[in-house]
Amino acid sequence: MTKKTVLITGASSGIGKATALYFAEKGWNVAATMRNPEKTEGLNAPNIRCYMLDVTDITSIKNTIALAIKDFGNIDVIVNNAGYGAVGIFEKAKDEQLQKQFDVNVFGVFNVIREILPHFRAKKSGTIINVTSVGGRITFPIYSVYHATKWAVEGFAESLHFELKPLGIKVKNIEPGAIKTDFYSRSQDLFRDERIKDYDDYEKICLTNTQKAGKNAPGPLKVAKEIWKAANSSSFRLRYPVGIDAKSVLLLRKTLPLSWFFGIVRMIVEKGYKK
Repeated sequence: MTKKTVLITGASSGIGKATALYFAEKGWNVAATMRNPEKTEGLNAPNIRCYMLDVTDITSIKNTIALAIKDFGNIDVIVNNAGYGAVGIFEKAKDEQLQKQFDVNVFGVFNVIREILPHFRAKKSGTIINVTSVGGRITFPIYSVYHATKWAVEGFAESLHFELKPLGIKVKNIEPGAIKTDFYSRSQDLFRDERIKDYDDYEKICLTNTQKAGKNAPGPLKVAKEIWKAANSSSFRLRYPVGIDAKSVLLLRKTLPLSWFFGIVRMIVEKGYKK
């Protein structure tokens, strides 16, 4: 039986790396892609190959998809995992920060999907998995720009799944809650503007509370296992929340009056803030 192949973006760390290792352990071929392929520590399984891919660079996407197909003979699943959080008070955000957040989190997903579709159409099968976030369906303070990108991908994927189902191509969104990765540290882009002081106390409290959530969260393997489940499912199910916190908060959003739900968000994220 021919091995299946998954191509994963943003595979140098966190969820992407955990997913690459998990699929390799399960016997799949893995095209682990990243902007800097020299950052491949730990990705040394015999069925993993590392490639350079920048989701904001169409040429690198085209070249890497073509090379992975040449190396493995096929791609069965694409995992759009590359992304990061631009966080903080919106008024403090610089134009280039806003542009980069959308270039990576939204247009990066568009770019990869558009380049893999000819391959999937030709064989009338394939699965597109987007690592979105519970933050693509609910919101918290100081994450306005990040939420905007994840809501955009959620809406895009929901519409796209209608278009691609007649072609046998599945679209699936993985929606993690808080996960312990460098999302809350190294890869985070914080908005700063020393001229604006009015938000300082509020911003400090919200950042502290959200950072605590990340420190106490489960690791990325939990998400990798859900991606594996989605990749191997024959259903056209669109959404896969990951973690008790994600499932619980989505249920609350669905069942509670909006004013009550907002109160819960404030109670958690604004805890300790005094007006």
